Amino acid sequence: QFTTSVVSCRPAELKIDNSGKKEKVKGFNIILKDTILFPEGGGQPDDQGVLNDVPVLRVTRQGADAVHFVTSPLEEGVEVQMKVDWERRFNHMQQHSGQHLITAIADSMFGFKTTSWELGRQRSVIELDTPSMEPGQVEALEKAVNEKIREQVPVSVKVVAVDDPSVEQVRSRGLPEDHTGPIRIIDIEGIDANMCCGTHVSNLSHLQAIKILGTEKGKKNKTNLIFLAGSRVLKYAERSYSVEKALTSLLKTGPEDHVEAVDKLQKSAKVLQKNNLNLLRDLAVLIAQNFKSNPNRGKLFCLHRKDGDSEFMNIIANEIGTEGTLIFLTVGDEKEAGLFLLAGPIEMVDTLGPRVAELLEGKGAGKRGRYQGKANKMGKRPEVEVLLHE
Repeated sequence: QFTTSVVSCRPAELKIDNSGKKEKVKGFNIILKDTILFPEGGGQPDDQGVLNDVPVLRVTRQGADAVHFVTSPLEEGVEVQMKVDWERRFNHMQQHSGQHLITAIADSMFGFKTTSWELGRQRSVIELDTPSMEPGQVEALEKAVNEKIREQVPVSVKVVAVDDPSVEQVRSRGLPEDHTGPIRIIDIEGIDANMCCGTHVSNLSHLQAIKILGTEKGKKNKTNLIFLAGSRVLKYAERSYSVEKALTSLLKTGPEDHVEAVDKLQKSAKVLQKNNLNLLRDLAVLIAQNFKSNPNRGKLFCLHRKDGDSEFMNIIANEIGTEGTLIFLTVGDEKEAGLFLLAGPIEMVDTLGPRVAELLEGKGAGKRGRYQGKANKMGKRPEVEVLLHE
């Protein structure tokens, strides 16, 4: 917690991600005399928290200032009580210090330099300047970083002037163009000294553990190393156990047999799917032949079937023929969306196709006497049949 005062408050807009959709939120950009909320930067997301119980939705850096976005205004000069979302902050501290440790050990053990990194919501990624990593190297790296965690190595913060000679001795990817003021150095005792603006633990023991999940091919001649640190390792273990427990119940086998059991199920499903498609094709032919052999058949044929696909409908249309018959076919659940096909004389289909799609509240397209598409309201089929009878 921290008490400070408001320097400025300006109307602003913020784009937020709401279930995958970008939404604009109107609010205010607040600059404070000082802050304990970290503005996003250096690969680390921003902190969250409250100002006088008003949620801070975003913190960004503008030069030497941290800008806090809130939805309610605060008067300039007024004193405010600030509180950081500590769970989020400590999570980010663990991931960021974990990145420094992995980066330093990967460099000292294998000469792999870190070119960038990203602290994600569930996992973090370090981009290493190497085309690939052997499984043995990944295993050795994970073992080495966890040994340093058990050794309880101190982590300290040093603040020095830009022209201080010690700046030349620390690891850095360069300063931002709009940087002002002194330089901040994160020192993992005896392991790494790195120029950094982010938040960090004060001892490697606070990382608890690091789990390297593996590597992926990155940009040209780069490798992405994926890792978890601290509380994320525990949550990952909890999620994995929950999934394992559920699979054990469903598959009726122990965890060691899950992969084999799923493989067998997939192969069986493919065989059943193939057999089902063959049966549907045969059924489509029989349905068409039954209609054609009926001496009292009319000029309109309508059919709905819950299970089926476009191929099923097209086989029926092909078998019946569309020169003298108007064919209306649908497949899918009557209470949900499905597929439709209208086939018959070209002029009739061209006229009626769009009207059928409209009645079914769907979309379609057609050519050469066939109009097919998606139906969103399958329950309106009777209305289509009335139209076609007319």
